[in-house]
Amino acid sequence: MEKLALALIIASRKLRHYFHAYSIKVFTNFPLNQVLQKPKASGRLLKWAVKLSQFDNSFQPRTTIKGQALADFIAEFMYDVNLPTKVIKKPVIDLSSLWKLYVDGSSNENGASASLVLISPEGHNIHYALRFKFPVSNNEAEYEALIAGLKLAQKMKAEMIEVYSDSQLVVCQVIGDYQARGERMIAYLQEVQRLFSTFTAYNIQLLPCIKNTWADALAKLPSTKDAELLKMVLVEFLAKPSIEVEL
Repeated sequence: MEKLALALIIASRKLRHYFHAYSIKVFTNFPLNQVLQKPKASGRLLKWAVKLSQFDNSFQPRTTIKGQALADFIAEFMYDVNLPTKVIKKPVIDLSSLWKLYVDGSSNENGASASLVLISPEGHNIHYALRFKFPVSNNEAEYEALIAGLKLAQKMKAEMIEVYSDSQLVVCQVIGDYQARGERMIAYLQEVQRLFSTFTAYNIQLLPCIKNTWADALAKLPSTKDAELLKMVLVEFLAKPSIEVEL
């Protein structure tokens, strides 16, 4: 029964906007609703029940689906099996239009920096690094890198994009698992959501630091004085935060 509840939790995370906007009918022949409402349910089930309570869910027994209706449904929602399963917003069929973005930001005693690598569907790489002329926290640097990358993708006329970041906080805030706290974090999150909404399809995934080698190496470039190296990378100096106009 926990597997069924987990499936519903995952669906509510992936389709959060739909769960908030519509009444959701869950068709199942298992007593899932009764289990979630049991006072003696396990701690995990109680936690999931609380999360699901924010939505307008109703549970109904499954009925027999006519063969033709099932065939029509499958035909309508078929898409390429090679599609990355985490690309969200709508099924993407043409992978030849998918851009990839790797971002990284950091802040320490030596200063703050951010960087990104944007990869076109043809495999061409655009390397971009940021230098800040204002104080930023580590999380703010991560958001600045993401915002800069999405804006660059817009300029390149990208329509579908897959983003990789090694910041668990940023990724989880964007997908809705974490709540943004504080005026600045909320403003950063809203700006990222606004930019994502301009793409026809998008996705963001958590990438362990050890695998984010491109963006991590670029993060060290804004402070370098190696002229030959800088010729290979676009370096931008930010005079103010990307969200300043929003505050």
